[in-house]
Amino acid sequence: MTRVLMHPLIGTLLLAAALATAQAEQRPAGDVMMQAISGGAGDPKGRHVAYDEASEATRGYLAMPEGDGPFPAVILIHEWNGLVDRIRQTADAFAEHGYIALAADLYGGRTGSSREENIALVREARSDEAAIIDNLDAAVEWLKTNTPTTGRIATVGWCFGGGVALSYALGGQHHDGTAIFYGSLIDDPERMAGIHHEVYGTFAEEDTGIPVDEVEAFVTAMRAAGIENDVHIYDAVDHGFWLYTERDTRDARPAAAHAWERLRLYLDRTIGAEATDTEEE
Repeated sequence: MTRVLMHPLIGTLLLAAALATAQAEQRPAGDVMMQAISGGAGDPKGRHVAYDEASEATRGYLAMPEGDGPFPAVILIHEWNGLVDRIRQTADAFAEHGYIALAADLYGGRTGSSREENIALVREARSDEAAIIDNLDAAVEWLKTNTPTTGRIATVGWCFGGGVALSYALGGQHHDGTAIFYGSLIDDPERMAGIHHEVYGTFAEEDTGIPVDEVEAFVTAMRAAGIENDVHIYDAVDHGFWLYTERDTRDARPAAAHAWERLRLYLDRTIGAEATDTEEE
């Protein structure tokens, strides 16, 4: 089902991957995250927030866990069509699992409804990389100022957003984790030398836009840069399989469940209880 590409010295990740497999096989279909990414979630429960003072049109979506906190936080970076309900529902699922989730808006409140519109929005956003970084820096600052966060924050992005998550790891404000779902990659160790946290990656064997050899080159570059990583390429699934499991012509749910368990373990290591325990020692 999956091939594993990771830093050769991180033996603990092998155990984590095995545990993720076991947990994914046992996890019920009723898990709120699996419901969210398979089209089974209800209406979004959170609220929209103006987190970027530089852009009046920018409205992120905030989902909060129950309780007083403090909580670790994730910034979700949308796909090429913008901040749509599937991202909001996924943010709600992260909140159910104990994370403050802020879904960023990189299109100033706009969304695309066709391939042509989506491409135009991506090109416009990518034409000003500095504005993207500033937007996400504002999201980090807003979370630290306005929510009961522990201060440990990770980004999670899909497709366009996966590439943006990597760009933010290279040039953004300090944060503690980067999770890339089939996003655009680089293969230059020198450019990646400034990343000082473990990187998570989930990719699809049949993704022609981000082929296997590009993923392998990315992992090779991370190894050369000394970056810990947990990268998997899932067999027999295509681009977009995780956020919209119901769109894959085959049953993408087993691969998606495995990737979700890996992500849970990754977030625990980088921003969750395990990361907090390590800091206190």
